[in-house]
Amino acid sequence: MTATTRPSAVAAEPQAIPGLPRDFRWGVATSSYQIEGAVAEDGRSPSIWDTFCRVPGAVVNGENGDVACDHYHRYTEDVDLIAGLGVDAYRFSLAWPRIQPGGSGPVNARGIAFYDRLVDTLLDRGITPWVTLYHWDLPQELEDAGGWPARDTALRFADYADLAHDALGDRVVHWTTLNEPWCSAMLGYDQGLHAPGRKDFGAAMHAVHHLLLGHGLAARRLRAKGGVDLDLGITLNMGHAVPASDSEADLAATRRADGLAARVYLDPLVRGHYPEDVVEHLASRGVTLPVQDGDLAAISTPLDVLGVNYYSSHRFAGTAEDGSTTDADGQPVVRAVPFGRPVTAMDWEIVPEGLTALLVRLHEEYGLPLVVTENGAAFDDVAEADGTVHDADRTAYFAEHLRAVGAAREAGADVRGYFAWSLFDNFEWAYGYDKRFGIVRVDYDTQRRTVKDSGAWYRDTVRLTRGR
Repeated sequence: MTATTRPSAVAAEPQAIPGLPRDFRWGVATSSYQIEGAVAEDGRSPSIWDTFCRVPGAVVNGENGDVACDHYHRYTEDVDLIAGLGVDAYRFSLAWPRIQPGGSGPVNARGIAFYDRLVDTLLDRGITPWVTLYHWDLPQELEDAGGWPARDTALRFADYADLAHDALGDRVVHWTTLNEPWCSAMLGYDQGLHAPGRKDFGAAMHAVHHLLLGHGLAARRLRAKGGVDLDLGITLNMGHAVPASDSEADLAATRRADGLAARVYLDPLVRGHYPEDVVEHLASRGVTLPVQDGDLAAISTPLDVLGVNYYSSHRFAGTAEDGSTTDADGQPVVRAVPFGRPVTAMDWEIVPEGLTALLVRLHEEYGLPLVVTENGAAFDDVAEADGTVHDADRTAYFAEHLRAVGAAREAGADVRGYFAWSLFDNFEWAYGYDKRFGIVRVDYDTQRRTVKDSGAWYRDTVRLTRGR
């Protein structure tokens, strides 16, 4: 048994999920760079991911999103597939460099025409489009001018949001500004693992503020245009943080981890201020957030929904393995301590009860309607000759986490929907095509799509839960 094989990976039987009402929203999710391909067609300019993929060693096997799932040319087939899964919503992102090449100037008519066609096709099939404005593919020209650590990028983002809404807002009600700003800032500008590959903690924290400012400025523009039907949100990736013990050091480490992973985003978005302990922590590291007058008022523009991307949870210790309490930089130790659970192919522990705890916490502390905008798992799939994948491990993962969502609702959390990640196997960022999250297998040589067992289970579970 490998580390990525669940010891109890027996295929779950489709069944109605307790706690989820008939009007619960069911969907599948993707992102532009991961599936579209066509990176040099119809006026699209390079993004930071086009550039990053050309850096030697940055992406597994030197792979890229040039073709990906070729969704740009196969979208009608793909919408038919989505409809066949029985879901009522499709969450997808717009490619900024396709709509506004270079990140400035007028809308690119050929680029926006693709999303016009996609939205119309979805609506024709009875599927609600759920649009994300930014899923990490920043126009390279804006990175060259400073990227998200520069304030001007936030202003440019608001202009881009305007263009997108002008083109699609007559048919699209559900708008998400940003997907996972933590990943954009910390993986992209602090850890260097994602585009643009920079390693500067101070720049990353400036990026945090300007991502949130970009959200707020765009939210104001959309509020002004969208009318009463607008459903406006942002999506954050979060887990449930717990201490390794009841010791003071472990409790402090957990709060510090939660501060930089969750509260530094949630508090300004909902409460209009950054957490005091986080500001003090940043100051101890020589970092001051570049807040200007009016920024926090913009950032806290009211939200209609908070998107939650959940994959795992973590527990933390305030001591290193050798017992020391400070790290090489003199900062208090914050060490992740495994739960000892089975893991996915991403080496992420499977902690479904953490999703229940997170959703209840968000409801109690921040009071927003919630939608699980991503949840899913990569496993080492084995495909049969006909493309069939008997992925009992992924099916079990979905079953456990959907029950966790139902439990959160029964505990009072206002959770209104769930989007499975991902519709397709696709370009998995720095992992290239090595990791497969899809409920639909993609043969990258032929672009053939095959619904996996997990996709059939999801389809039947949606039907049974609705028909209860």
